[in-house]
Amino acid sequence: MIKKWNVTIPELTGDEPRRAYIYLPESYQYETEKRYPVLYMFDGHNVFFDSDATYGKCWGMKEYMDYTKTQLIIVGVECNHSPDNGRLREYSPFNFTDDKFGKFTGQGKLTMEWMIHSLKAYIDKQFRTLPDRNHTFIAGSSMGGLMSLYAVMEYNHVFSRAAALSPSIWTNRTKINQMIRQASLDPDTVVYMDYGSNEINFHPTMRQQFRKVTSLLLEREVYLTSRIVPDGDHCEACWEQQIPFFMETIMYHI
Repeated sequence: MIKKWNVTIPELTGDEPRRAYIYLPESYQYETEKRYPVLYMFDGHNVFFDSDATYGKCWGMKEYMDYTKTQLIIVGVECNHSPDNGRLREYSPFNFTDDKFGKFTGQGKLTMEWMIHSLKAYIDKQFRTLPDRNHTFIAGSSMGGLMSLYAVMEYNHVFSRAAALSPSIWTNRTKINQMIRQASLDPDTVVYMDYGSNEINFHPTMRQQFRKVTSLLLEREVYLTSRIVPDGDHCEACWEQQIPFFMETIMYHI
């Protein structure tokens, strides 16, 4: 079952509404004492419904969850669709300058503070969650993948596991590498990270940076699953195909 409602993020877009989604397993309706882990996902409009997805193709998370009967709540919130690169700003943990996208002041910290102190607080109050760190996860793709990596590094006291699909780790390599080196991590931190073979050369530094981030995560003794997806592309259809891989990582021994 999926419920939809509108939320506002005053710190970012004032009173402008955007859609929020929550997936509840079938068992939620009849196991009334049961509590569930929660996976928060960026670009929530792309997660469940083709009709809501930016390019008309969603991840198909509902079909996967229903078929596998995975005992997990999933929460997603629509991104900022402002043509002034609203999504890029909100999903940028750090400032960066790029020839294609220009110069940006990242609002990723504001986004995460709202997600933790407003969204998560609301979800934990309204639904039967397991709100502790060990049962709170985060996932996303592209800039959402970068934000997922940022969340599990900088907010490791909140999120114990993250899935970063095709993460935009080229945006500010110095800051990203420094973040991983300096993050205060619990020893049970889990990260799934992948990149498609057809997109790895999207940015001239991408292949080198993917190796670097993988190496740094291993140095920090993160439980890491890192993959190059054969024939993988930068699109929802490809990310849908990776669901079994990252969900196995996220849910391992839960």
